[in-house]
Amino acid sequence: MPQKKPLRIAPKEVYTGSVEVTPIGFLKSCYPDKFGTPRQPGLVPGARAELKLRPDLQPELALQGLEGFSHIWLIFVFHKNQSARYHAKVHPPRLGGEPIGLFATRTPHRPNPIGLSLVELIEIRQDTLILEGIDLIEGTPILDIKPYLPEVESQPLARTGWTSEAPHNKSQVNFSPAALAALALWQERSQVLDIQKQIEDLLKLDPRPLIYRGFEGQKSPYRQEHRVRFYDFDIHFEFISSDQISVTAIF
Repeated sequence: MPQKKPLRIAPKEVYTGSVEVTPIGFLKSCYPDKFGTPRQPGLVPGARAELKLRPDLQPELALQGLEGFSHIWLIFVFHKNQSARYHAKVHPPRLGGEPIGLFATRTPHRPNPIGLSLVELIEIRQDTLILEGIDLIEGTPILDIKPYLPEVESQPLARTGWTSEAPHNKSQVNFSPAALAALALWQERSQVLDIQKQIEDLLKLDPRPLIYRGFEGQKSPYRQEHRVRFYDFDIHFEFISSDQISVTAIF
């Protein structure tokens, strides 16, 4: 019996040029800065953003039917990625600084700075999408949106690689009386719900760089108190121990 030859499909033409894309809109986010922004969507469920589509895209027509979906994919650009060099291995914070292949992570430092986030669609107001559970900073360029289809995209038996073994922070967050008073004043003039719970979820993710960790409750060569911007205020916090976070002030 003759041996079967492997199937070879040669493309008629290999594209070697560049690809030019134009954002459909820019995100208005509760995260003004990179520091403190969650590294994955859904980790702070109430974190809100708005996406206003360009008028020339005819959003009154283009968005018809999207209101029936609870979640959407955002395809976006890591526009704050300043990395000029390519690194085949990166050091995810959840691995404690251990190296792993770039394509086994969701690092923003990629050959093409393109990201993908699954977020909750709360409401559509004419040309604007109200979103929650975001992990994107203010001004993020959005390239496209697509509805999430759980019947074809959800894979309950999918393997999750190294992420299934990475530790999860279960810290307790405590607020000083001054911080609670400032938060109450902010809440009075804001329509944001469950803001204290959002702050707790955010700080439990431990936004500190790796070099600042491990000195909780003892003398440290680095500063102990940190500040993260959220909506239009600053949260000052410090780790009292490995599982105790103190919010000292909110401005």
